[in-house]
Amino acid sequence: MTSHSHPSCQGKPLPQFVRDLLSSPPKRGQGLNNWLFRIARVLHPYRERSEIVTLLRAATAGESLKAGEIERAVDNSASVAWQPGQPPAPCPQAWPKVIQEKRKALIASTGGLADLRENSPIHYKDAEPHTEEIIDRLFPGNPLLCCGSSNSNFNTRPREDWRGSLLRLQLIVPSPMSALTGKTKDGRTSAHTLENTGPRRFLVVEQDCGTADEQARVLLHLASKAPLALAVHSGRHSIHGWFYCHGQPEERLRTFMRHAVEIGADPATWTRSQFVRMPDGTRQNGARQAVYYFNPEVLK
Repeated sequence: MTSHSHPSCQGKPLPQFVRDLLSSPPKRGQGLNNWLFRIARVLHPYRERSEIVTLLRAATAGESLKAGEIERAVDNSASVAWQPGQPPAPCPQAWPKVIQEKRKALIASTGGLADLRENSPIHYKDAEPHTEEIIDRLFPGNPLLCCGSSNSNFNTRPREDWRGSLLRLQLIVPSPMSALTGKTKDGRTSAHTLENTGPRRFLVVEQDCGTADEQARVLLHLASKAPLALAVHSGRHSIHGWFYCHGQPEERLRTFMRHAVEIGADPATWTRSQFVRMPDGTRQNGARQAVYYFNPEVLK
Protein backbone atom coordinates (compact mmCIF):
# COMPACT_ATOMS: atom_id res chain seq x y z
CA MET A 1 0.00 0.00 0.00
CA THR A 2 1.31 3.43 -0.89
CA SER A 3 1.96 5.74 2.02
CA HIS A 4 0.45 9.20 1.70
CA SER A 5 2.16 12.19 3.23
CA HIS A 6 0.19 14.38 5.59
CA PRO A 7 2.23 17.55 6.20
CA SER A 8 -0.07 18.64 9.01
CA CYS A 9 0.88 15.49 10.93
CA GLN A 10 4.62 15.74 10.53
CA GLY A 11 6.60 16.81 13.56
CA LYS A 12 3.62 16.97 15.93
CA PRO A 13 4.61 15.88 19.43
CA LEU A 14 2.71 12.88 20.76
CA PRO A 15 0.51 13.57 23.82
CA GLN A 16 1.61 11.91 27.04
CA PHE A 17 -1.31 9.46 27.07
CA VAL A 18 -0.37 8.30 23.56
CA ARG A 19 3.27 7.83 24.61
CA ASP A 20 2.12 5.89 27.67
CA LEU A 21 -0.11 3.66 25.58
CA LEU A 22 2.64 3.11 23.02
CA SER A 23 5.09 2.05 25.73
CA SER A 24 2.85 -0.61 27.26
CA PRO A 25 1.85 -3.20 24.64
CA PRO A 26 0.33 -6.41 26.03
CA LYS A 27 1.76 -9.84 25.30
CA ARG A 28 0.37 -12.10 22.61
CA GLY A 29 -2.78 -13.76 23.99
CA GLN A 30 -3.48 -10.84 26.35
CA GLY A 31 -5.20 -8.45 23.93
CA LEU A 32 -2.37 -7.52 21.55
CA ASN A 33 -4.61 -7.29 18.48
CA ASN A 34 -7.06 -4.95 20.22
CA TRP A 35 -4.14 -2.85 21.51
CA LEU A 36 -2.77 -2.43 17.97
CA PHE A 37 -6.15 -1.16 16.77
CA ARG A 38 -6.57 1.18 19.76
CA ILE A 39 -3.10 2.75 19.55
CA ALA A 40 -3.33 3.10 15.76
CA ARG A 41 -6.58 5.10 16.18
CA VAL A 42 -4.91 7.71 18.38
CA LEU A 43 -1.74 7.89 16.27
CA HIS A 44 -3.50 8.85 13.00
CA PRO A 45 -3.75 12.59 13.85
CA TYR A 46 -0.02 12.75 14.58
CA ARG A 47 1.74 10.45 12.13
CA GLU A 48 1.31 9.26 8.56
CA ARG A 49 0.63 5.58 7.83
CA SER A 50 4.22 4.44 7.27
CA GLU A 51 5.37 6.13 10.48
CA ILE A 52 2.56 4.49 12.49
CA VAL A 53 3.53 1.08 11.13
CA THR A 54 7.18 1.73 12.08
CA LEU A 55 6.23 2.86 15.59
CA LEU A 56 4.07 -0.21 16.19
CA ARG A 57 6.74 -2.57 14.88
CA ALA A 58 9.27 -1.05 17.27
CA ALA A 59 6.82 -1.20 20.19
CA THR A 60 6.04 -4.90 19.59
CA ALA A 61 9.58 -6.07 18.80
CA GLY A 62 10.00 -9.58 20.14
CA GLU A 63 6.30 -10.48 19.93
CA SER A 64 5.03 -13.13 17.52
CA LEU A 65 3.13 -10.99 15.00
CA LYS A 66 1.20 -12.32 12.05
CA ALA A 67 1.95 -11.19 8.52
CA GLY A 68 0.19 -7.87 7.86
CA GLU A 69 -1.28 -7.69 11.39
CA ILE A 70 0.07 -4.19 12.09
CA GLU A 71 -0.86 -2.88 8.65
CA ARG A 72 -4.44 -4.18 9.01
CA ALA A 73 -4.82 -2.49 12.40
CA VAL A 74 -3.59 0.82 10.95
CA ASP A 75 -5.85 0.60 7.88
CA ASN A 76 -8.95 -0.62 9.74
CA SER A 77 -8.64 2.14 12.36
CA ALA A 78 -8.31 5.00 9.86
CA SER A 79 -12.06 5.47 9.45
CA VAL A 80 -12.55 5.84 13.22
CA ALA A 81 -9.36 7.77 13.94
CA TRP A 82 -9.48 9.74 17.17
CA GLN A 83 -9.68 13.52 16.76
CA PRO A 84 -7.96 15.66 19.43
CA GLY A 85 -10.45 17.79 21.34
CA GLN A 86 -13.41 15.63 20.39
CA PRO A 87 -15.03 12.74 22.26
CA PRO A 88 -13.50 9.46 21.13
CA ALA A 89 -15.44 7.67 18.39
CA PRO A 90 -16.92 4.32 19.37
CA CYS A 91 -14.53 1.47 18.68
CA PRO A 92 -16.16 -1.13 16.39
CA GLN A 93 -13.75 -3.84 17.55
CA ALA A 94 -14.44 -3.62 21.28
CA TRP A 95 -14.16 -7.34 21.86
CA PRO A 96 -14.01 -8.85 25.34
CA LYS A 97 -10.75 -9.91 26.94
CA VAL A 98 -9.89 -13.57 27.32
CA ILE A 99 -11.53 -14.98 30.44
CA GLN A 100 -8.58 -17.05 31.61
CA GLU A 101 -10.59 -19.14 34.10
CA LYS A 102 -13.07 -20.14 31.41
CA ARG A 103 -10.30 -20.99 28.94
CA LYS A 104 -8.29 -22.96 31.50
CA ALA A 105 -11.33 -25.01 32.47
CA LEU A 106 -12.07 -25.74 28.83
CA ILE A 107 -8.55 -26.76 27.79
CA ALA A 108 -8.22 -28.93 30.90
CA SER A 109 -10.98 -31.15 29.54
CA THR A 110 -10.19 -34.44 27.83
CA GLY A 111 -9.55 -34.76 24.14
CA GLY A 112 -7.45 -32.77 21.72
CA LEU A 113 -6.06 -32.86 18.21
CA ALA A 114 -6.42 -36.64 17.90
CA ASP A 115 -10.12 -36.33 18.73
CA LEU A 116 -10.59 -33.52 16.21
CA ARG A 117 -9.03 -35.68 13.50
CA GLU A 118 -10.93 -38.78 14.59
CA ASN A 119 -14.25 -36.92 14.45
CA SER A 120 -13.60 -35.73 10.88
CA PRO A 121 -16.07 -37.34 8.44
CA ILE A 122 -13.44 -37.09 5.68
CA HIS A 123 -9.85 -38.23 6.26
CA TYR A 124 -7.00 -37.45 3.90
CA LYS A 125 -4.34 -40.05 4.60
CA ASP A 126 -2.31 -39.73 1.40
CA ALA A 127 0.30 -37.12 0.58
CA GLU A 128 -1.54 -35.85 -2.50
CA PRO A 129 -2.93 -32.29 -2.45
CA HIS A 130 -6.69 -31.97 -2.09
CA THR A 131 -6.95 -28.18 -2.27
CA GLU A 132 -9.07 -28.06 -5.42
CA GLU A 133 -11.53 -30.68 -4.19
CA ILE A 134 -11.95 -28.94 -0.83
CA ILE A 135 -12.51 -25.50 -2.40
CA ASP A 136 -15.04 -27.00 -4.85
CA ARG A 137 -17.08 -28.31 -1.94
CA LEU A 138 -16.74 -25.19 0.20
CA PHE A 139 -17.59 -22.84 -2.69
CA PRO A 140 -19.77 -24.69 -5.24
CA GLY A 141 -20.39 -23.17 -8.65
CA ASN A 142 -18.07 -20.53 -9.98
CA PRO A 143 -18.10 -17.69 -7.41
CA LEU A 144 -15.53 -14.92 -7.26
CA LEU A 145 -12.75 -15.83 -4.84
CA CYS A 146 -9.99 -13.62 -3.46
CA CYS A 147 -6.78 -15.61 -3.02
CA GLY A 148 -3.12 -14.76 -2.66
CA SER A 149 0.42 -15.91 -2.08
CA SER A 150 0.88 -13.06 0.42
CA ASN A 151 -0.90 -10.01 1.86
CA SER A 152 0.57 -7.92 -0.96
CA ASN A 153 0.24 -10.41 -3.84
CA PHE A 154 -3.39 -11.41 -4.42
CA ASN A 155 -6.26 -11.19 -6.88
CA THR A 156 -10.01 -11.77 -7.18
CA ARG A 157 -11.07 -14.11 -9.98
CA PRO A 158 -13.86 -16.58 -10.77
CA ARG A 159 -13.22 -19.88 -9.06
CA GLU A 160 -12.51 -21.66 -12.39
CA ASP A 161 -9.75 -19.18 -13.20
CA TRP A 162 -7.93 -20.34 -10.05
CA ARG A 163 -8.15 -24.03 -10.93
CA GLY A 164 -4.83 -25.81 -10.70
CA SER A 165 -3.04 -23.00 -8.83
CA LEU A 166 -4.58 -23.05 -5.34
CA LEU A 167 -2.12 -25.56 -3.86
CA ARG A 168 0.68 -23.00 -4.27
CA LEU A 169 -1.24 -20.22 -2.48
CA GLN A 170 -1.45 -19.60 1.27
CA LEU A 171 -4.34 -17.15 1.68
CA ILE A 172 -8.05 -16.93 0.86
CA VAL A 173 -11.02 -14.79 1.94
CA PRO A 174 -13.49 -17.30 3.47
CA SER A 175 -16.51 -15.80 1.71
CA PRO A 176 -17.18 -15.20 -2.00
CA MET A 177 -16.49 -11.73 -3.35
CA SER A 178 -19.26 -9.55 -4.80
CA ALA A 179 -17.11 -7.81 -7.43
CA LEU A 180 -13.63 -8.03 -8.95
CA THR A 181 -12.52 -4.86 -7.16
CA GLY A 182 -13.64 -2.40 -4.51
CA LYS A 183 -12.45 0.77 -2.81
CA THR A 184 -10.19 0.70 0.23
CA LYS A 185 -10.80 3.11 3.12
CA ASP A 186 -8.21 5.48 1.64
CA GLY A 187 -9.91 5.44 -1.77
CA ARG A 188 -7.65 3.06 -3.68
CA THR A 189 -9.05 0.42 -6.04
CA SER A 190 -8.08 -3.08 -4.93
CA ALA A 191 -9.08 -6.71 -5.49
CA HIS A 192 -9.13 -7.23 -1.71
CA THR A 193 -11.39 -4.83 0.17
CA LEU A 194 -14.29 -5.01 2.57
CA GLU A 195 -16.41 -3.25 -0.07
CA ASN A 196 -16.09 -6.08 -2.62
CA THR A 197 -16.44 -8.90 -0.08
CA GLY A 198 -19.84 -10.59 -0.31
CA PRO A 199 -22.07 -11.90 2.50
CA ARG A 200 -20.44 -14.20 5.03
CA ARG A 201 -20.26 -17.86 4.13
CA PHE A 202 -17.80 -18.95 6.81
CA LEU A 203 -16.76 -17.37 10.10
CA VAL A 204 -13.21 -18.46 10.89
CA VAL A 205 -11.91 -18.85 14.44
CA GLU A 206 -8.16 -18.61 14.93
CA GLN A 207 -6.25 -18.76 18.22
CA ASP A 208 -2.86 -17.15 18.67
CA CYS A 209 -1.90 -19.05 21.81
CA GLY A 210 -2.00 -22.56 23.21
CA THR A 211 -0.82 -25.97 22.03
CA ALA A 212 -2.42 -27.85 19.14
CA ASP A 213 -4.34 -30.00 21.64
CA GLU A 214 -5.61 -26.93 23.52
CA GLN A 215 -6.70 -25.21 20.32
CA ALA A 216 -8.44 -28.40 19.15
CA ARG A 217 -10.37 -28.58 22.44
CA VAL A 218 -11.61 -25.03 21.92
CA LEU A 219 -12.74 -25.85 18.37
CA LEU A 220 -14.50 -29.03 19.50
CA HIS A 221 -16.30 -26.99 22.16
CA LEU A 222 -17.35 -24.35 19.60
CA ALA A 223 -18.49 -27.12 17.24
CA SER A 224 -21.22 -27.91 19.76
CA LYS A 225 -22.59 -24.41 19.18
CA ALA A 226 -22.11 -23.92 15.42
CA PRO A 227 -21.48 -26.16 12.39
CA LEU A 228 -17.73 -26.77 12.01
CA ALA A 229 -16.93 -27.41 8.36
CA LEU A 230 -13.15 -27.33 8.35
CA ALA A 231 -10.05 -27.15 10.55
CA VAL A 232 -6.82 -26.09 8.84
CA HIS A 233 -3.31 -25.96 10.25
CA SER A 234 -1.64 -22.60 9.58
CA GLY A 235 1.73 -24.18 8.83
CA ARG A 236 3.08 -22.68 12.05
CA HIS A 237 1.29 -22.58 15.41
CA SER A 238 -2.45 -22.10 14.94
CA ILE A 239 -5.47 -24.08 13.72
CA HIS A 240 -8.17 -22.23 11.77
CA GLY A 241 -11.72 -23.46 12.41
CA TRP A 242 -14.18 -22.66 9.59
CA PHE A 243 -17.78 -22.42 10.84
CA TYR A 244 -20.53 -22.40 8.23
CA CYS A 245 -22.72 -19.33 8.78
CA HIS A 246 -24.41 -18.47 5.47
CA GLY A 247 -27.66 -16.58 6.05
CA GLN A 248 -27.23 -16.23 9.82
CA PRO A 249 -27.96 -12.80 11.37
CA GLU A 250 -24.90 -10.75 12.26
CA GLU A 251 -25.94 -10.34 15.89
CA ARG A 252 -26.12 -14.11 16.34
CA LEU A 253 -22.69 -14.48 14.76
CA ARG A 254 -21.25 -11.69 16.91
CA THR A 255 -22.53 -13.45 20.05
CA PHE A 256 -20.79 -16.62 18.90
CA MET A 257 -17.58 -14.72 18.12
CA ARG A 258 -17.61 -12.93 21.47
CA HIS A 259 -17.76 -16.31 23.20
CA ALA A 260 -14.89 -17.55 21.02
CA VAL A 261 -12.81 -14.47 21.90
CA GLU A 262 -13.47 -15.02 25.61
CA ILE A 263 -11.86 -18.47 25.34
CA GLY A 264 -8.85 -17.38 23.29
CA ALA A 265 -9.85 -16.59 19.70
CA ASP A 266 -8.33 -13.67 17.80
CA PRO A 267 -11.12 -11.20 16.85
CA ALA A 268 -9.26 -10.18 13.66
CA THR A 269 -11.04 -12.89 11.65
CA TRP A 270 -14.40 -11.26 12.38
CA THR A 271 -13.68 -8.83 9.53
CA ARG A 272 -15.37 -10.35 6.46
CA SER A 273 -12.45 -9.52 4.15
CA GLN A 274 -9.78 -10.96 6.46
CA PHE A 275 -7.43 -13.43 4.77
CA VAL A 276 -7.20 -16.88 6.36
CA ARG A 277 -5.15 -19.96 5.49
CA MET A 278 -5.87 -21.75 2.20
CA PRO A 279 -7.07 -25.29 3.01
CA ASP A 280 -4.26 -27.68 2.06
CA GLY A 281 -2.37 -24.72 0.57
CA THR A 282 1.31 -23.89 0.93
CA ARG A 283 2.87 -21.31 3.20
CA GLN A 284 5.64 -19.07 1.85
CA ASN A 285 8.16 -21.11 3.83
CA GLY A 286 6.99 -24.25 2.03
CA ALA A 287 5.00 -25.67 4.95
CA ARG A 288 1.78 -27.48 4.06
CA GLN A 289 -1.41 -26.07 5.55
CA ALA A 290 -2.84 -29.48 6.36
CA VAL A 291 -6.55 -30.15 6.83
CA TYR A 292 -7.27 -31.83 10.18
CA TYR A 293 -11.05 -31.86 9.93
CA PHE A 294 -13.45 -31.66 7.00
CA ASN A 295 -17.23 -32.03 7.16
CA PRO A 296 -18.88 -30.72 3.97
CA GLU A 297 -22.20 -32.21 5.10
CA VAL A 298 -22.82 -29.16 7.31
CA LEU A 299 -23.10 -27.07 4.13
CA LYS A 300 -26.38 -28.80 3.30
